[in-house]
Amino acid sequence: MSKHIALILSQPPGYSETFFRSKIKGLQEAGYRVSLFVYRGDAEFTDCAVFPMPKVFTNPFRHFFATLGVVLGLLPYLKRVTRYMKLERDAGRELKQVLKYVYINAKVLKSDADWLHFGFATLALQSEHVAKAIHAKMAVSLRGFDIDVYPMKHPNCYARLWQNVDKVHAISKHTLQQGHYYGLPKNSPFQIITPAVKLVNTERTYKNRQKAVKIITVGRLHWMKGYNDILEALAIVKQYNNNFHYQIIGRGPEEEAIKFAIHQLGLQEHVTLLGKQPHEAVIKHVEKAELYIQYSHSEGFCNAVLEAQAMGKLCIVSDGGGLPENIVHGETGWVVPKRQPKRLAKTLETVITLDATIKNQFSERAKARVKQHFTLKQQQAKFVGFYND
Repeated sequence: MSKHIALILSQPPGYSETFFRSKIKGLQEAGYRVSLFVYRGDAEFTDCAVFPMPKVFTNPFRHFFATLGVVLGLLPYLKRVTRYMKLERDAGRELKQVLKYVYINAKVLKSDADWLHFGFATLALQSEHVAKAIHAKMAVSLRGFDIDVYPMKHPNCYARLWQNVDKVHAISKHTLQQGHYYGLPKNSPFQIITPAVKLVNTERTYKNRQKAVKIITVGRLHWMKGYNDILEALAIVKQYNNNFHYQIIGRGPEEEAIKFAIHQLGLQEHVTLLGKQPHEAVIKHVEKAELYIQYSHSEGFCNAVLEAQAMGKLCIVSDGGGLPENIVHGETGWVVPKRQPKRLAKTLETVITLDATIKNQFSERAKARVKQHFTLKQQQAKFVGFYND
């Protein structure tokens, strides 16, 4: 019988989320049975079996009947439920909490999975003992926010997770190091499998011309993304060269602050916020740009930078988190120390004024590196090996 891999995500991956879709496809082609447990469903996702987790209803009558249905559904799995409750009680959780977690994890407790893989570390919270209860192995992926920000706000939040996880998937050396920093034992089995992208055929070459340089960033409007530093750098560049236009694709809580900074720095004619865009539109916008910036305070790895390199864009990134693993400084792009707008401005001016021949050399090296190290096929093969070890 083939191994059964159960992936736990907040919702089925969208059309543009090639990381998870590719993983599912690769495992299926290798003979694995894959199922997906989610908190929010999507009827359009048909890549594998999808099991929505029980919902918590605010209406007491609806929640009563939902709970009754869950309890009746768990009766054939009473041994598992008892085992799970004992593990939870032994870990020091109160009975009221344990009963709540039984409800939340009911669908997974009925699974015959060989592996439970939580796609994000935060999704494993409240579910740390489910794998042991059903005699499965437990895996967890360490990504950006989950391992960079969440543990700072919630100290020791992953203590139970580290005690129960069988293998860790990290998307970069940085996220693995962060896991160790926040308590993951150094001897825990792990594998680093970076994001991967679908290769894009682009024949664009850079030429020496006087048109405005198009610069772009794709990312949520969040303080972590370093947009204020980018805008300050562009204001410096404008003093010497105002022949550029910068576009930002994304939405988020810092939109008002970013708009104010654009106005205060006098960049209204040079910066456009494009809001949230469908993946196809994002690709078209990036294709038209010459230069891609990701000056985040930290990133787990950053798919957007990888996609930009695959399209041959000239990429400038910060040294935050896993970004220096994404770019080879001076060969496929440029890495600038974070939180230093003046140094970013100097790099921008240097890159903008490079001879077209040198720009094309950077572009070709970037595309070649993505093709050599970050393809979906390579990623699929690594995940097959992940569950075989």
